[in-house]
Amino acid sequence: MNFAGNFGILFAMVKFNKLSDDAHLKEGVIMRDLENKVALVTGGGSGIGESTSLLLAERGAKVVVADMNLENAERVAAKIGADAIAVKGNVAEPADTVKMVEVAIKTFGALHIAVNNAGIGGVSALTGDYPVDEWRKVIAVNLDGVFFSMKAEIPAMLASGGGSIINIASILGSVGFANSSAYTAAKHGVVGLTKAAALEYSAQGIRVNSVGPGFIRTPLLESALDEPTLEFLTGLHANNRIGKPEEVAELIAFLASEKASNMTGAYYLVDGGFTAR
Repeated sequence: MNFAGNFGILFAMVKFNKLSDDAHLKEGVIMRDLENKVALVTGGGSGIGESTSLLLAERGAKVVVADMNLENAERVAAKIGADAIAVKGNVAEPADTVKMVEVAIKTFGALHIAVNNAGIGGVSALTGDYPVDEWRKVIAVNLDGVFFSMKAEIPAMLASGGGSIINIASILGSVGFANSSAYTAAKHGVVGLTKAAALEYSAQGIRVNSVGPGFIRTPLLESALDEPTLEFLTGLHANNRIGKPEEVAELIAFLASEKASNMTGAYYLVDGGFTAR
């Protein structure tokens, strides 16, 4: 019997198992890199907001799920459990954004992460024909809503020792799209607002970034477009598919974490190569 050979094999197996255990431990630390953080996600009841709320909670954060549809917000919060609370609010109303932050402070004691995701699509029309009331509605939610949210979030975040704000823009924060003038203008505005705020607050410990999703299969997209249009849009992506909310949530969670500590004032695309054309 070759004791030396068998011992060598046994030693190698023990060493491999130890390395494997260490890897799992490291993976576990990564998966809980938002432990003791408090996050607010607007538009958290569906789509990108829902996926983001669930992932931030999985990474260890306590989450305030804010949405105009309270039933959806409560459904997402219930999936998370005791570390989440649902709140109804309209980001186009400054008082509602203040309330969302107050709920975070009252329930969890701080605010470290804000994901300003709430948005609407608006009607499809040429710029010269765009209804004024529809223009104002889109700007109120998609641009004013981000400003109102940040105005409420920043003081709370400073009081909490700093944090990370992630504003959800769009690919239309950098390119145009016919018949979507209000949405395109609002999302360009979000990118600019993000950069201005980053210059103002990064030295005080608040990082501010924006994310530009491409066409993502969400309830908002599916309610606005029919299947033939979705198939057409699929072909405009370099990877020939519509994105998933979970893919956007992964970038948001990274930007929320300390792994992105030197990233601020920037605009990050998750668009399957749409803007590469």
